[in-house]
Amino acid sequence: MHILRTPDERFADLPGYGFAPHYVEVSATPEAPDGETLRIHYLDESPAGPASGETVLLLHGEPSWSYLYRDMIGPLVAAGHRVVVPDLVGFGRSDKPADTGDYTYGRHVAWMQALLFDHLDLTDVTFFGQDWGGLVGLRVLASDPDRFARIVLANTGLPTGLSPLSDAFMAWQKFSRETPVFDIGFLINAATVRELSLDEIAAYDAPFPDDTYKAGARIFPSLVPTGPDDPAATANQAAWEVLEAWTKPMLLCFSDSDPVTRGGDQIFLRKVPGTRGQAHTTVEEAHHFLQEDAPERLAEIINGLISHRGGT
Repeated sequence: MHILRTPDERFADLPGYGFAPHYVEVSATPEAPDGETLRIHYLDESPAGPASGETVLLLHGEPSWSYLYRDMIGPLVAAGHRVVVPDLVGFGRSDKPADTGDYTYGRHVAWMQALLFDHLDLTDVTFFGQDWGGLVGLRVLASDPDRFARIVLANTGLPTGLSPLSDAFMAWQKFSRETPVFDIGFLINAATVRELSLDEIAAYDAPFPDDTYKAGARIFPSLVPTGPDDPAATANQAAWEVLEAWTKPMLLCFSDSDPVTRGGDQIFLRKVPGTRGQAHTTVEEAHHFLQEDAPERLAEIINGLISHRGGT
């Protein structure tokens, strides 16, 4: 496996991102460990003094990285919570296999399990997932649901290949695979309501010095199960069985202006018992990357769910 590592100087002086990096090494091929490892980066922010709050896990998606959560971390820490924000393999300060064939849905799940369970041993977790953060995070959660206390989902899903996906998503899948120019910062800015600054756009480009670093970002949409024969379809169906028995709180806060995931909250409302009685909300004036459009509102939603003990 040819593994790329973005130079540290690419991450110097990014606006609003003054967090200390943390790293762990995990098996590059978890299905057949051979000694080769990948370095995963994560943020781990806590209040000063003794920890008194909950652990909040924030998982990003495609093609963003932990920079997406920079404006949510402060309000969550100020409420007394430990906040853990990984960079998925292929993104941010995490290592980047250079071959698209080195990325699979199952490997992304296993890499996060190794970080969150084997190395950090997280328990009593409040999980927030958006985009692929939900697709990966819900699979991780389903593998050990006792580690999790509550779920908050935004603009995400858990496709099984049994139902067709939106035309907008299928177009995005085709674009990411075939376009000769895959401009990460431009793509993030195109999926926000507010206009990002040039420095913010550059921060989203920072993990990718050139196109050789973008294999993970390009292939991610093609890893979404779109048919029952997809390699990840059976595992996602098994994860749904766990969610259909999930009675702990699940709160939905999808945005009002995302054509890709519009209506995606409905399947969770129908199938997951833990959604009942929760204060679900539509985040207004927010596009796909609602963390950029409404970070304070999202932090407020998470803090509110925790402070009410998730409605229990």
